[in-house]
Order: sequence, then structure tokens, then C-alpha cells
Amino acid sequence: MAKGLEQGIEKYRLKEEPFYVEVNGEIALFQAAAAARMPVMLKGPTGCGKTRFVQHMAYRLGRALITVACHEDLTASDLVGRYLLKGGETVWVDGPLTLGIKHGAIVYLDEIVEARKDTTVLIHPLSDDRRILPIEKKGQMIEAVDEFLLVISYNPGYQTVLKDLKQSTKQRFMAIEFGYPSRDLEARIIQRESGVEKDVAFALVKVGEKVRHLKNHGLEEGVSTRLLIYAGQLIQKGLPPAVACEAAVIRPITDDGDMHRSLREIVSAVF
Repeated sequence: MAKGLEQGIEKYRLKEEPFYVEVNGEIALFQAAAAARMPVMLKGPTGCGKTRFVQHMAYRLGRALITVACHEDLTASDLVGRYLLKGGETVWVDGPLTLGIKHGAIVYLDEIVEARKDTTVLIHPLSDDRRILPIEKKGQMIEAVDEFLLVISYNPGYQTVLKDLKQSTKQRFMAIEFGYPSRDLEARIIQRESGVEKDVAFALVKVGEKVRHLKNHGLEEGVSTRLLIYAGQLIQKGLPPAVACEAAVIRPITDDGDMHRSLREIVSAVF
């Protein structure tokens, strides 16, 4: 059984190093937190590199990475585990959190504010000095192995009264703040990830900067580095910049017709 469980965790181990460019000392911060067995909270806008950063650090630390995309229907059983019928028998199947705790993985709860409040409370005893997970259905209390690391992320830009982390949750984590990279770094990332020429990468960065200036002036959120990479990939495949930016930048971030026109003018001015 133990051998089977070990094989099960191996599928979560990254085989190749994910490309990541450090922006502001976040690698050393994460390494220190991992060494101290300290839970980590990543804060920042959508598409700024939080998930890629966790993947990069999991590879650097040689740990398996179990990612859970949080949503409003996520239950405690989805994280902890449940009894299932298999071949006429009732067997317990560990959830991602239990699996990570037992085998020293990094468990990454992406967009934690999307999860139900009763599910969020489940991580409290894991994110303090107890480092334990109660499994009520089995009447067990599981202690996390030393290598286990809990990481959560959320986008403060989408905080509302109904969707925000409680202070009782926030104050259990050390926090690493993410923003968009500097112009040179972002261009380097876009060039590397999309394959476009340097001048095209810098043009896309310029589009991104101008679009981000419209945040709170008709746009809820600025354009992410991820979307700029998508635009670069479309350009690399032969699409004109205006068409690529329309599909990968303009339409994904807003449905407002007037804003579409303003964004098209930005793209036209840059390219």
C-alpha cells in the first residue's frame, strides 16, 4: 500500500524546470518560508505569475506540487478525502490535502477566496504551529511531515464583502506580494514564452502598460502578462498584431463596446 501511495505522489512531481524570472526577491523569501515550515500566501493580480512561481519553486525544492483550483462548490471532502465503493468494498481515498500532508508535497490552493468559508476553516490547524489535519470521517488527526508546505493565492483586486479572506486566515500566513514585472523583464518573459522578436515583445509591453493605466477608469483589471504572451503567440503564428491583440487582450478583459474602441486605438498607436 505504501509503495502505491508513493507512486501516486510521483505524478505530481515536475520533470522539467518551469521558466520563471525573479521580480523582487520572492525566491529567497519562499525558500526561507519552506525551511521554516511556514505557510505562504501569494497576493497579486490575475496572470502576473503566481502559479508559475509556485511551479518553479516546487521544482527548485524537489517537492511534488498538488494544485487545487478553488471554487464555490469545493467541499472539505474534496480536499481531505472520502469513502468510495470499489469492487464491492468501501475504501477510503485520500484527497489532495491529505496526500500532500503525508508525502511532503507543496499543496497550492489557487484563488482561495473562491472556496466556501467552511472549507477555508479546514486549513486553520494546518497553518499554525500544530500542522495537523482532522479527518472527522475516520476519527483521525494527521500530522504533516516536515516537507509539507501549504501555499494559497488570491487576487486582492477582486475583494468584496462576500469574497475576502478573514483576518483569522490571513494572519496565519507570511505573504509575498506580486505585481507586473518591470518593462525589460516583462518583455524578456513575453519573448521567451511566445517566441516573438524583441521589438514585438516590447511593443506588447507598451500595450500592456497603456491598458493598465485604464484600470479604475472603465476597466476592473489591467491586462495580465499571460494575455500579452497569448497575443505574442498568435503573432508568432502569423496573425497581424491588431487581430492578435483583439483576440488575446481586448475581448478577454472587457465586454464594453466603448472600451473596445479605446483599446483598439492603443493597439493601433503602438503597432
